[in-house]
Amino acid sequence: MAKTDPYAALRFKEFNIFLLVRFVLVFGWSMQFIVIEWEVYSLTKDPLSLGVIGLMEIIPAFTMALFAGHIVDQKEKRNLLLLCIATFSIISFGLFLLTWPTIVSGWTTQTILYCIYFLVFFGGFLRSFFGPTIFSLVALIVPKKAYPNAATWNSSTWQMASVLGPATGGFLIGWIGVHWSLCIIFALIILSFIILLQIKRKPILNPKIGEPVIESLKEGVRFVFKTKAILGAMTLDMVAVLFGGAIALLPIFAQDILKVGSEGFGVLRAAPAVGAFLTMLITAYLPISKNAGMKLLAAIFGFGVCIIVFGLSTIFWVSVIALFFSGVTDGVSMVVRQTILQLKTPDHMRGRVASVNSMFVGSSNELGAFESGITAKLMGTVTAVVFGGTMTLITVVTTGIVSPSFRKLDLTKDLEEHHKD
Repeated sequence: MAKTDPYAALRFKEFNIFLLVRFVLVFGWSMQFIVIEWEVYSLTKDPLSLGVIGLMEIIPAFTMALFAGHIVDQKEKRNLLLLCIATFSIISFGLFLLTWPTIVSGWTTQTILYCIYFLVFFGGFLRSFFGPTIFSLVALIVPKKAYPNAATWNSSTWQMASVLGPATGGFLIGWIGVHWSLCIIFALIILSFIILLQIKRKPILNPKIGEPVIESLKEGVRFVFKTKAILGAMTLDMVAVLFGGAIALLPIFAQDILKVGSEGFGVLRAAPAVGAFLTMLITAYLPISKNAGMKLLAAIFGFGVCIIVFGLSTIFWVSVIALFFSGVTDGVSMVVRQTILQLKTPDHMRGRVASVNSMFVGSSNELGAFESGITAKLMGTVTAVVFGGTMTLITVVTTGIVSPSFRKLDLTKDLEEHHKD
């Protein structure tokens, strides 16, 4: 039944509750990120300041990732996620206070900016725990035969929240301002905490509770590096996202190049997520496990082309369409990669493998934002985006040439084995 059932994972009540939590969290997080991007660029009018936002998040997220994975594999997942959400609410409330004129009156722009950077840094530390905890919790809610379907719906929910969060944030900036937009985000985080309480505590499947940290980390890294399918997917996506980080420069395009204001900024920010969301809904009905390696290479190549078109465009709707199709190709990439991770990772190592993935792929979003900020400062905004897209194309072509085994990667047999369990 699960082999052809596009709703297999949705037939489990706790998975639906989990998706609701996931949606509210990502909606709030993505909305908060663009509101802060807008506020920082409005304060500084300096593209490098947008890059610094990425740097402030990636430093703790990257350096803490492996240790966070070890903790996740050692602890009960539901309560750990509750703790993460509670801490996230403190960050959101802090940003709300920082944009309250009554409180920050008399503060210099630099002081406000440094406080924002500090909270973003704190959020990066917290994010190193979010990814591995969520990845591990999914595997405890649905059976193995539903993993691929769960990965698709999980990614789709993430993308839907990423569509609505930035778009809502862009419109709310214009309607009620940055301050009250952040108030709404704080309320959403509290809501996600309450919803998560409906999921029961889960067993800890790691047989090595209390294992020394260094040994635990070594085991996780060794597993990733010896599993070529996982390593190849992570590496390819990391480099592509690193050089395709044009999203970080969207406030500049919205304010200075396309001149479309905060509402246009929200549309631009949401366009890639719309494309990715629609793609992943389709993959729930048409699995893309066959010839997965070639599909991943083709998808990331298409992503690079879309980024170049976006960088060269001076027409708003051309830019929106280019970003939409960058999301379509990114959606294929995400489903393939998540399916590889779910199928190839044993239960007791999910936290550590997800942490390595966050170092490769998740952190590359912020590192890409920093790279884009620097190249925009040095080359100019348009040249920086075209350069990033070109580097993505070079990466894909090089990978396809030097790694024939990855080109031939097929997940069909892995899926069949899990359906027999």
